[in-house]
Amino acid sequence: QVQLVESGGGLVQPGGSLRLSCAASGSIFSIYAMGWYRQAPGKQRELVATIISTGSTNYADSVKGRFAISRDNAKNTVYLQMNSLKPEDTAVYYCNADPLVRTLPVYWGQGTQVTVSS
Repeated sequence: QVQLVESGGGLVQPGGSLRLSCAASGSIFSIYAMGWYRQAPGKQRELVATIISTGSTNYADSVKGRFAISRDNAKNTVYLQMNSLKPEDTAVYYCNADPLVRTLPVYWGQGTQVTVSS
């Protein structure tokens, strides 16, 4: 079993920055990909960024150049550094752990609210 605990959300002005953290139980970084998703009110959940065990990353087009995902394997923690935040970034952000095996479960954090507003 995997448990994900998120932190770092909050209220920030447009153009500001936040860093989200997701601490994962167990030593899962060698077998799980990690990612961040977000869901705005009334909208579907969307992929923000992923990082796999090799360190390769992927980003949604809307956040490229502004967000950066990273992982600290010693701490079993994944981060999402968010810079140049825009009001349209407002959403609940969810941490995700994915074994990349169809028959195995995907784990989700509880979500943390990010609000970008003047």
